[in-house]
Amino acid sequence: MPSQRQNTTISRRLVSAWISTIISLSMVLLLVGIGALLLVNARAVSDYFKENVQVSVLLKEQVQEDEAREYEHQLGTVPGVRSTHFISREQGVEEMSRMLGRDFLDVFEQAPVPISIDVNLEAAYVSPDSLELMKTRLSRSPLVEEVVYQTSLVEALNQNLQKISLALAVLVALLLFISFVLIANTVRLELFSRRFSIHTMHLVGATRAFIRAPFVGRAVLQGLFASLVAILLLLGGLFILRQEFSQMFEIFSMESLLKVMGVMVLSGVGICALSTFFVVNRLVGYNRDKVYSL
Repeated sequence: MPSQRQNTTISRRLVSAWISTIISLSMVLLLVGIGALLLVNARAVSDYFKENVQVSVLLKEQVQEDEAREYEHQLGTVPGVRSTHFISREQGVEEMSRMLGRDFLDVFEQAPVPISIDVNLEAAYVSPDSLELMKTRLSRSPLVEEVVYQTSLVEALNQNLQKISLALAVLVALLLFISFVLIANTVRLELFSRRFSIHTMHLVGATRAFIRAPFVGRAVLQGLFASLVAILLLLGGLFILRQEFSQMFEIFSMESLLKVMGVMVLSGVGICALSTFFVVNRLVGYNRDKVYSL
């Protein structure tokens, strides 16, 4: 009877250790997945912000609306132009009123708001040099009074997006390193209770490969299960975010999500297998005194 109780206690401890390992692994892999998702989509995020930078084409005061509409249509055929948005004098006056107030516009006999066209460029054209060339090209039209864009915003956007991409790469690498250390410690604690069995197997002539095989196989299943839990948590989080920020998900593709899921599975399985490999190798190398002194 005492032996049965002891076996039951050991089984419960092993189950508890297994569950805690899965939870720890899943949380770490979830962080790795979030970092990898941002890193994989860094280019898409960069393009999204660049394509939302607006170039304002202000037309001359005498330009009529039908002429402006025709010119907007011509702009749509210019290489590098992604989309255009026509702003009539009435819309311009309304926007100016919201910003400056009706009292400010009352001092003018005629509201000094020209017809304008907001132009969004393709991401490849949103750089200081390309924007300057686009400005020169658009300014050649006899209908155009001025072409305006925020130079400082474009420069800051390009610089910051490069820094963010680098920071994300470092973050993912750091998370992988932390996950390896955490998982190695978790595996070491789990195998600690089995050190006598491992030592006994080594004494009776079992090779290191024979001893490692069941532990590494169990670790692979553990890593696979933990990565699947982490993937479910990630998908659940993305689903909740989509309800609140649906526009943000236009930049995420199914291909990038599948890549991230693959990274999470490979990370979970690979890190568990490597950690177990090294820990079992170390335990097998311990002599009798070292085993009993642990």
